[in-house]
Amino acid sequence: MTDKIDFKKLLGCYQAGREFAVVEVPEMQYLMIDGSGDPNAGGPFAEAVTALFSIGYPLKFASKRELGRDYTVMPLEGLWSAADMASFTTALDKSTWDWTLLMMVPDWITPGLFAEAASSARDKAGEVVERVRLERLTEGRCVQILHLGPFDAEAETLHRLHTEYLPAHGLTPSGRHHEVYLSDFTRTAPDRLRTILRQPVAG
Repeated sequence: MTDKIDFKKLLGCYQAGREFAVVEVPEMQYLMIDGSGDPNAGGPFAEAVTALFSIGYPLKFASKRELGRDYTVMPLEGLWSAADMASFTTALDKSTWDWTLLMMVPDWITPGLFAEAASSARDKAGEVVERVRLERLTEGRCVQILHLGPFDAEAETLHRLHTEYLPAHGLTPSGRHHEVYLSDFTRTAPDRLRTILRQPVAG
């Protein structure tokens, strides 16, 4: 029986407090899928979430079966951007948002294992799984904070980050807004959601 690795406990970037903090996020490997539009509207966003988990679990089982290496499936994450970035701090029209949903997978996951897992997921998630890719992401220095509560209440915290914390510390944004969903938002009441808000920075 192989020991199961929980990367949320091993990696400091998956832990956050209620105050802004600077962290170093290492280069990691992810399942990724791109999309756009209001995440609350279902449709493409919901399909993308299903696609990631439909691949993520078979990939975990294949890793344990074929490599003897077991791990806890990681939480959903998202990279967010928009032509008007003020929409993230003022809660404007979410239909203009672009997103990339992520799920971190260990470095030992190979393109071959990924291809096998994606093939097995097609019956459950449909052709949307063909848009999922295996890719590395490097963020480096970031500022992050733990947000408790509904997603729509994030705007105030993000406003403080961009207008107060970053200028006060001589930092500027250098990448897409990143969220780590520590709670299953399909089963958790909005006021109990736990989300890491992360911003790559330079300076």
